[in-house]
Amino acid sequence: MFAALIRTATGLRRDFGEVEQLQQSLSGARDFVAKAQQRIEQMILSDLQLVRPAAGVLTPNVSTDGDGISEFVLALSGAENFIRGNEHFAISLALRVNGETRAALIYAPIDDKLFYAEKDSGTYIYSAFHSTKMRVSKLSNPSDLTIGYSALGSRLSALGTARITGCPALDLASVATGKFDAFVSEPIDYAELAAGELMVTESGGKIWEHDGQLFVTNGIVDL
Repeated sequence: MFAALIRTATGLRRDFGEVEQLQQSLSGARDFVAKAQQRIEQMILSDLQLVRPAAGVLTPNVSTDGDGISEFVLALSGAENFIRGNEHFAISLALRVNGETRAALIYAPIDDKLFYAEKDSGTYIYSAFHSTKMRVSKLSNPSDLTIGYSALGSRLSALGTARITGCPALDLASVATGKFDAFVSEPIDYAELAAGELMVTESGGKIWEHDGQLFVTNGIVDL
């Protein structure tokens, strides 16, 4: 899975350089990014299906059942950032087996930053020299908290410092690695959520939905 992501990185960084030149025409930038997104999906999935040819596929645009046992879940998170030449976007990739997420990666190609998790093995930030196991924060004092949000809303003034990054996958990774203490969002397409969900739970956090909102916390914050 890691090799498939890295193989696409060069092309994705090239695409990002080109979209930065299209900012005078957002419709042109959106068309360009949509085509780049399709190409990214095809490249990654073609690599992965060499290893698991019978696996199903779930993306925001494609769903195939495969053998009903294995499934790759893939999304480009933060596409609107990509369109505007903002480097805060990531590829979210998860492997599910028998309905359970077993492995997850979130890769920010411009920063070359990779987060990964394996079921029952923890969440890590990858380095070529040493991968560091991460845990959620231990903060609970409302004035100390940093909370990510997917959009403006009434809860913004309720607790701590608010952040709106436009990339839910990296927001989930931020909770998992202790950079955020919580994340609140409207429901997210599962293709964008699957990898981050495993990272949060493997690092000691909690994730749930209630009253039409998604809540992700370090397990201590009371939202």
